[in-house]
Amino acid sequence: MLGIIGAVAKGLLYLLFIGVAVLILALAVSAVRLRRVSRRRTR
Repeated sequence: MLGIIGAVAKGLLYLLFIGVAVLILALAVSAVRLRRVSRRRTR
């Protein structure tokens, strides 16, 4: 039981890490797009 719980915990932490990385990348991409759009509009 402990081994299974440990494996599940590691899997959840791995998925959580991936989720955070994807979220950060999405925010960075959206920020770059907003900046580009705002610059194009100002010009």
